[in-house]
Amino acid sequence: MEREVLSRLLADRAAGRTVVLAKNLKSGANKLLYPFDKAEKSELLHAAREAALADKSTSMLDNAGGTWFLQVFNPGLRMILIGAVHISQPLARMAAMTGYAVTVIDPRRAFATEARFPGVTVTTEWPDEAMAKLAPNRRTAIVALTHDPKIDDPALVAALKSEAFYIGALGSKKTHAKRHDRMIANGFDEGTIGRIKGPVGLPIGARSPAEIAVAVLAEVVKTLHESEVEKVPA
Repeated sequence: MEREVLSRLLADRAAGRTVVLAKNLKSGANKLLYPFDKAEKSELLHAAREAALADKSTSMLDNAGGTWFLQVFNPGLRMILIGAVHISQPLARMAAMTGYAVTVIDPRRAFATEARFPGVTVTTEWPDEAMAKLAPNRRTAIVALTHDPKIDDPALVAALKSEAFYIGALGSKKTHAKRHDRMIANGFDEGTIGRIKGPVGLPIGARSPAEIAVAVLAEVVKTLHESEVEKVPA
């Protein structure tokens, strides 16, 4: 691989950017493709985007008869939990087992402790500050769990401005209706607010914190894989 291509690839991976390395199997030529950043259309870019959405490397035959191997380099999956609450404890553990790098955000220092979340990154910054540093991308799930608008809302505002593939918020339908009105007041339209899953989690009749965590994680997984089969424009 050319040194310039390798240097760019390493820099893109360090920056958490989705990149696809395309290698022509006949000529040996390499090129980097950015399937979610580029506006132009091409059969190679189209195939790269499908591969990135599926998070699976593949090969393709172009119209000129050339064979390309498309190696996908996606950022790792992340889950950001807003609120160091009882549900967050089992959800953090389950998500980590599923392959997510978990961060818990809660400015309430009595709750956000390493003892309650062993092995999990915990920050006591306010959500707007923490989210700005975390920079959620399309491989990020965000779940607001505090029931406190002072904590949840800044995180949701940041989430709706990001490309996070999943945004969820705990609460009843009545609570979500009030949340909807606050997001309208923050300048978001109906389509954007519709990205928030609320009440959060699949409807499995969950009651305990662990059961609710199962429902939330199941919905996150479902949403992730639904995004993987997203229709890609030709």
